Amino acid sequence: MNIIFGDNRNFIPDKFIVLELDTFYIKEADQQVPTYCVVDKMPLHELPLVEQWKEIHHNVLTEFKKRNWTYCQNAMIDLRGRWAGELDTFYDELNRRIEQFKTEPPPDDWDGTVIR
Repeated sequence: MNIIFGDNRNFIPDKFIVLELDTFYIKEADQQVPTYCVVDKMPLHELPLVEQWKEIHHNVLTEFKKRNWTYCQNAMIDLRGRWAGELDTFYDELNRRIEQFKTEPPPDDWDGTVIR
């Protein structure tokens, strides 16, 4: 998986599969920077399902910010192994955060941004 930051996403041609990942808040720069991945190992037989998986991936990020942990965990089960497995470590990390948030909920003003 190739990861790109911020506006660099605009330089990736539309023929590539680009998926949003986390948004980071960089304290030193007082700036939010979204990250994306470029999936580069998509098996041909999976191409007909790409749009469906993209929508589920997008919904996971949306529901994560809404604290809908159950939806996220169930959807990530379906997404594991998709994208030729390239995003499995990202889904593992989101699942780890969710498990932590279940016992230690994020603050009320939390919006899903990762502070670095």
